[in-house]
Amino acid sequence: MISPVEIKQKAERKFVDYLRSIISEENIFPLDIRSNKSVGKSLAEYKKNVDNLISESKLKKPFGYNIDFENRKTKTLGTQRFPIRIYFETETDYLKFINRKKESECFKEKAITTLKKFPELKEWLTKFPLKIVKNCSVWNDILKVCRYFKTNPKPNLYIRELPIKIHTKFIERNKGIIKELLDIIIPEYINKNETLFEKRFNLKFSEPLVRLRVLDKNISKKHFSGISDISIPISQFANLKIYNIKTVYVVENEMNLLTFPKISESIAIWGKGFQVSNLKNANWLNNIDNFFYWGDIDVHGFEILSQIRGYFENVQSLLMDETTFNMFFEGDKGTMSNTQIKLNLTNKEYELYKKIRENNWRLEQEKIPLSYLLEKIKT
Repeated sequence: MISPVEIKQKAERKFVDYLRSIISEENIFPLDIRSNKSVGKSLAEYKKNVDNLISESKLKKPFGYNIDFENRKTKTLGTQRFPIRIYFETETDYLKFINRKKESECFKEKAITTLKKFPELKEWLTKFPLKIVKNCSVWNDILKVCRYFKTNPKPNLYIRELPIKIHTKFIERNKGIIKELLDIIIPEYINKNETLFEKRFNLKFSEPLVRLRVLDKNISKKHFSGISDISIPISQFANLKIYNIKTVYVVENEMNLLTFPKISESIAIWGKGFQVSNLKNANWLNNIDNFFYWGDIDVHGFEILSQIRGYFENVQSLLMDETTFNMFFEGDKGTMSNTQIKLNLTNKEYELYKKIRENNWRLEQEKIPLSYLLEKIKT
């Protein structure tokens, strides 16, 4: 026979359906609780089970579940009153029994308010009612954010600049739930391929920086007040205009950026490994006469070369050839790669790539003397 503990567990599991009935305006009461039909093998066990069942019901308490009985005669127990139905007759009985009255009241209030202002959220509310319950204390502020974005779908401001009367860190702390709602409320304005909240919803954010060195003293003076080592947000780098630049070197490692020799009409950019992706929107690089990538001669170096060449077809490799490798290789081991995609490499580059991949070899940039770099640049 089902126990009061089991009845409560089953009643708790029906809470989501109860919340959904509020949205659909459906009356689900009386609410039945299914139970097994076993009552016990002996008269003593039967009486104990029935007494336990009755003890937490409305037969003994001011609220809770109702029990319907039916007289039956059995061989082992004789004629007894058997429970044939367990149910909550009213909403009040149900909510008090599972101690969810406050949550229910909050849900009703927030759901009604939400549907009045954003009827398009009805399907979401029906699917995820517990998300309102979980966020009940902050739901009004969540709706403030939604109202602002519905009126201003492209703010172009930092999150903490938004003129919404909420805690300055509120959106940052509640990005997940706000994202779900905004995806429904302003679908035509979101950047669907972006996962970063700020990018997805047209906000400013703290961008990665692109670091570069101006290798020509005259250009440094003319355009940057003599400053040669510069870090620029990626969006500003994408729109950079430096006249008289004919050669660009992208280098994998920071020390090679810092020690790169002075060269007229040239700049060097720190690629920072696979973060060369930060350069991909700088279309002005397509117009550079001489565009070079210089990375470690290992599997990752060539994979990064392939990556940047996917953005800019005019990229040439620098000091990533077999002659350089044979001259300075000291037997160092690299990091294994699981890359299976076809790489955007020339035939000679690919042959060297296969060789070092098979042997897990590595020649770091830093092991190539500057004198050799200068010699190759001049030639």
